[in-house]
Amino acid sequence: MQKIEHIGIAVKSLATSIPLYEMLLNTTCYKTETVESEQVKTAFFKVGDSKIELLESLNPEGVIAKYIEKKGEGIHHIAYDVDNIIEAMKKLQSEGFVLLNETPKKGADNKLVCFLHPKSTQGVLVELCTDEVR
Repeated sequence: MQKIEHIGIAVKSLATSIPLYEMLLNTTCYKTETVESEQVKTAFFKVGDSKIELLESLNPEGVIAKYIEKKGEGIHHIAYDVDNIIEAMKKLQSEGFVLLNETPKKGADNKLVCFLHPKSTQGVLVELCTDEVR
């Protein structure tokens, strides 16, 4: 793993949260994007070499909506940048980590992503990500 690529934060409303995080982080949101496969709308902020990703559910039955219903708004996942996502997935799976998807899928911000099950990472949802074309 190269670095923390981003921290994902579940929010009820990007309209409310974007101005709040712009003030908090003293920077502007540089990108919003809809990720249909995850049923979320995202907003990104640069913070040094890392990013903050806000996630708003597009569907009341979506993963983010259910997460907020159960745990409230807050940190949802930590994403780590990897050079070779296939290699990283194989290595982690061979070490006993449980993958939530068997192959990388398209995520936000032009990334290929794979999530590790929180039960195998002491309750933390971990995302592996890499640029789509490296």
